[in-house]
Parts: sequence; structure tokens; C-alpha cells
Amino acid sequence: MSQATAVLLGAIAGATIFLGLPVARIRGLPKSVQGFLNAFATGILVFLLWDILSHGSAPVETALGAARNGDRGPFVGMGLIIAVGIAAGLLGLVYFNRALFGRLKHDAHTPSPKSLSLAIATGLGLHNLSEGLAIGQSAHTGAIAFAGVLVVGFALHNITEGFGIAAPMTMEPKPVSWGFLGLAGLIGGGPTFIGTWIGYLASSDYFYVAFLAIAAGALLYVVNELFNLGRRLSSPPAFAWGLLLGFLVAYSTDLILTFASA
Repeated sequence: MSQATAVLLGAIAGATIFLGLPVARIRGLPKSVQGFLNAFATGILVFLLWDILSHGSAPVETALGAARNGDRGPFVGMGLIIAVGIAAGLLGLVYFNRALFGRLKHDAHTPSPKSLSLAIATGLGLHNLSEGLAIGQSAHTGAIAFAGVLVVGFALHNITEGFGIAAPMTMEPKPVSWGFLGLAGLIGGGPTFIGTWIGYLASSDYFYVAFLAIAAGALLYVVNELFNLGRRLSSPPAFAWGLLLGFLVAYSTDLILTFASA
């Protein structure tokens, strides 16, 4: 498969994130429905956080196995990368929001729906960068069928991610502009295209782990904010149902990818 074809497929996989974004322009929803949508989006992101940490830990565990045989260098490097990456993703957003909104205390107001959506898009963009790396590496090594399966699976996954970005924006007093939705979609889905291009040219477990670790840290921040918002919008049972359904929907799309690639 040529580099141009691989990059085009990566762009298609990332572009499906736009399919979930128009939900952001829905208005007039009751508070209970807004709360359910927030809980549903939280469930999707909780699954993605678990998925990211699972994939990011795999190379670290492989390096740990090599360390038992005396080769400790890769494990030390991987361990530092995942620790620093998670810290950078989490604390970077904490202090970024402090600088923008003066938020550092626990009881400070929740970020605006737009800023929360952009934070979600940033975390998902880093995650999708690693997905693009997987597509590019598969295409470069000649695993064309597997690369095609990855494109289809990631495309399905990105639809649910688009909804995760859009859900907080349903609480804006006025519909967000199409330009803002386009920006959020580019931040969240565009890195799939970039990752495919990079992955086709070079393969590095260290970069792969770094991108996943930063994404995990960013999503830790976002999930905490969404839980805080959910406590104000929903009753505990309603939030739990939305959380469960969001998690299961995201998990189902991942199972489809796993089954197709087996």
C-alpha cells in the first residue's frame, strides 16, 4: 500500500468524528436529558481511558519481561515516559484552565461547555494520533487487510468519540457555530491523519506509549470534570444508567474491531 493511500485511509478514519458533532446544536433539552447525555459521554470516555491505559501498558509490560533477563534500559525508559506523559496530560490541563479561568480550587466553577469540549477533543486527538500510528505501521509493513480492518474499526469508534465531544455543548445557551464544531472535529479527528503519515514513515514504541500516556492524563482531567458536572445535572441512578450505556456502546465498537481483526 502506498503512503498516499494509507494517509487517505487515516483521514477517512478520523473524519467520522464529525458525524457525532451535530448533536451539539440541539437545544431545548430538559435538564434530565442533558444530564443523561453528559453521563453517556462520560461512559464513553471512561472506556477510552481504560482502553488507552491497556494499550499503553502493553509495551511497558513487554519491557518488564526483558528486564528480568538483565536488559533494564527499555523498561526504565518506558516507565518514565508513561509516568511523565500522564502527568503532562493531567497537570497540563489543570494549569491551563487555571491560567484561562482562574480555576485551581476544588470548589471553583466548572469550565464552560466549550472549554470542556475542547479539552475532550484534545485528549481524544492524542488518542487518535496513536490509532493513526497503528494504521500507518500496518500499511507500511504490507499488512493491508489488517490496516483496512483498523480503518473501519477506528472509523466506527470515532463516531462515538464525536458524540463525547458534542455532549457538553448541548448545555450552551445558544447553538455553537459550525466553525467551532469544525475546529473541535479537527482537534479530535485530525491527528488520525497525522499519525498515519508518521506511522508509515517510522515505527517507535516510545512515541506510541508517549502519545497514549498524554492522552490518558488529559482524559483523567476531563472525566473528573464530567463527573463533577454529572452530580449537578443528574440523580445518582440516572447518571449511573447513562454511564453504563455509554461504556457499553464504546465497548461494543471495540469488540467489533477486535472480532474483525482476529
